[in-house]
Amino acid sequence: MQSIDVRAVITGGVSGLGLAVARHLVAAGGRVALFDVADDKAAAALELLGETNARYFHTDVTDEAGVVSNVAAARDFLGGLNVAVNCAGIIGAGRVLGRDGTMPLATFSGTVMVNLVGSFNVAKACAEQFQHNAPGADGERGVVVNTASVAAYEGQIGQAAYSASKAGIVGMTLPMAREFARIGVRVMTIAPGIFWTPMVDGMPPQVQESLAASIPYPSRLGKPEEFARTVAFILDNGYLNGETIRLDGAVRLQPK
Repeated sequence: MQSIDVRAVITGGVSGLGLAVARHLVAAGGRVALFDVADDKAAAALELLGETNARYFHTDVTDEAGVVSNVAAARDFLGGLNVAVNCAGIIGAGRVLGRDGTMPLATFSGTVMVNLVGSFNVAKACAEQFQHNAPGADGERGVVVNTASVAAYEGQIGQAAYSASKAGIVGMTLPMAREFARIGVRVMTIAPGIFWTPMVDGMPPQVQESLAASIPYPSRLGKPEEFARTVAFILDNGYLNGETIRLDGAVRLQPK
């Protein structure tokens, strides 16, 4: 679909994996709308991408009305809309039974709201727009790409909230793809392993080295560009639908 004039909404778009996807799509001739709440990073992202190719929309992905409004505004700016890439997410780390008591319900529900409900919220708003597109090859009108995590499968101690939210994304991929088949919209999910993101960049060198050593091959952290190329592969390969792709160097997370 890259060759079919990509017009994409990207959540978490001003940094990390989302920005890498935006850079890759713009370099291939696409245009992007960056949905994020990190207003302080927006200007740098737009300067990198070019303001004719990208626009920033302050967006809380858990706000239903706000997402609907911003998706419509993004469509108008982009001159159409046919791709949604959900990269927005939070860690939500914490033990269910910690030293200071149980995990506050707000921690669990807040993580699920951003990671899972937010992805659902953006996907449905974009699909509502996609259904009005003229059909392309095989009748395709749009593509949704969600971001899960290998923690959806091997959650570590302290990741109950995060793993649940990401497992939910994996779980909704196939039923959503089956439902959207009638309007020609594909739904895919990527489950990245340990990637080089701003969060990892702030860790001590010895922690970074330990993380890299835990990955079988190649024994290094994933590069955001590799995630972006996987998104592009999904867009370009119209037979990919309803599946989650692990992108992890064969890592399997240990209990802690």
